[in-house]
Amino acid sequence: MTLRLLDSATREQRVFTPLRAGAVSMYVCGATVQGLPHIGHVRSGLNYDVLRRWLTHAGYDVTLVRNVTDIDDKILRKSEAAGRPWWEWAATHERAFTAAYDALGCLPPSVEPHATGHITQMVELIDRLIQGGHAYATPKGDVYFAVRTQPDYGTLSGQKVDDVHQGEGDAGDKRDPLDFTLWKAAKPGEPSWPTPWGHGRPGWHLECSAMATAYLGPEFDIHGGGLDLVFPHHENERAQSHAAGDPFARFWLHNAWVTMGGEKMSKSLGNVLSIENLLTRVRPAELRYYLVGPHYRSAIEYSDAALDEAVAAYRRIESFVHRVRERHGLPDPDLAVPAAFAAAMDDDLGTPLALGEVHKLVREGNTALDTGDAPAASAAASAIRATTGVLGLDPLATGGVAEQSGDSARQALGTLVETMLERRQAARAEKDFATADRLRDELLAAGIAVEDGAGGSTWTLKDA
Repeated sequence: MTLRLLDSATREQRVFTPLRAGAVSMYVCGATVQGLPHIGHVRSGLNYDVLRRWLTHAGYDVTLVRNVTDIDDKILRKSEAAGRPWWEWAATHERAFTAAYDALGCLPPSVEPHATGHITQMVELIDRLIQGGHAYATPKGDVYFAVRTQPDYGTLSGQKVDDVHQGEGDAGDKRDPLDFTLWKAAKPGEPSWPTPWGHGRPGWHLECSAMATAYLGPEFDIHGGGLDLVFPHHENERAQSHAAGDPFARFWLHNAWVTMGGEKMSKSLGNVLSIENLLTRVRPAELRYYLVGPHYRSAIEYSDAALDEAVAAYRRIESFVHRVRERHGLPDPDLAVPAAFAAAMDDDLGTPLALGEVHKLVREGNTALDTGDAPAASAAASAIRATTGVLGLDPLATGGVAEQSGDSARQALGTLVETMLERRQAARAEKDFATADRLRDELLAAGIAVEDGAGGSTWTLKDA
């Protein structure tokens, strides 16, 4: 395996070599649990789930840390507006995120730390920064990071220091408008924790630095998140960690947005498509296919037509694999994936080309089925199970996202259709073509397309 990843910090594709042989450490910025998840939120989780699966397929022992931000300005504002306790508001929406990740087949993280559970580590990090001259406390109890003390500030996002705007509103007692908040002094009615600088709560950027190093150490392999986190969140994470003397992440990866009308999907724009609503329209495996099919660094412009195309594409894969199983038995997944698929995945997780190889296998397999070449059809199905397994899309994975979303129904349908095809074949053998045509018409009316070939009759769902 020679995996190459586009590192946001260097803006170059670099060969990935882990810090420790045989093991990979990953930190992914998870949910700020302020509201219900939409497809823009879960895309990030799915993209890094694919990366994790590919690394695991290559034999690495992967440790994935995905945090939960359960204390934040937005959580406090929204819970107050709803008249609900902030902790209950956060817990309710955390469950919704977990349900969405599970429904779409994300493997659970190795650990899922919460910001409120790591105040001690945050206070220790602040103390290191103050002692090193990189942070300062104000008389009111706020603590700020002194940006100009860190020489490499701005290199992740490609900004000049003097052009930076932190977006924190009122400068308060900052010594320099460039500085950003590490700790917020307590306000009446807000949750707070005791520190040497007074009661308060953590700043957003501080949380991830503390949690990443708590579980992965001062240096780790990959830090991932959405493109919108490059600045200020990841820039500030990197700065405070480097200032504390930690090498921190060796690779920075960023996935692109899901957009509607060219704008980033967000609650403020009112163009949210919730996971719950979409899963009333399409199955989990189909929605996962739609979100992992494009390259992780390419924006997805949502449309109903694009989603429908993804559904049809996934069903073509699924239909072929089920046909092989129904005719020749369960095809086991190969231990290895085809070289062209591996090359696409090693090229910065090139899922579009990788899926192109999957569909090539489907076409070859369907030809083998039509000509009665059972070994070739089974071999294609096994290769497809291996490749789709890497993407979390194996139609026959026990307990997998595809099986959860209707495998038992597909088996029942297959049994009924095969019974009708046997009756039709018997009618044709007896030259009762009227009955044979009637059975074919009944199947067609039910959405089942029948094709007659040298190896017998095959069927597919018309929209698959």
